[in-house]
Amino acid sequence: MTDVTAGQDVPPRPGPQGDISPEEVREHLRRRAIFLRELAEARELRRRVTPHRSRRARIHAALRRRTFRIN
Repeated sequence: MTDVTAGQDVPPRPGPQGDISPEEVREHLRRRAIFLRELAEARELRRRVTPHRSRRARIHAALRRRTFRIN
């Protein structure tokens, strides 16, 4: 088995408490929150714009639930 990064100068990634300042953590969390909010908005918009797909998704979800139901 070979190491993928063998022979390459790859700097170690900082750990959870590594060289990250509180401002960087705050900025990361802020960007992540924005991303997740936009992702939720995009999903909601897609659900409203393409009702055929959402209807199909509801039907498939119901079929999946029904498949695993025990009497």
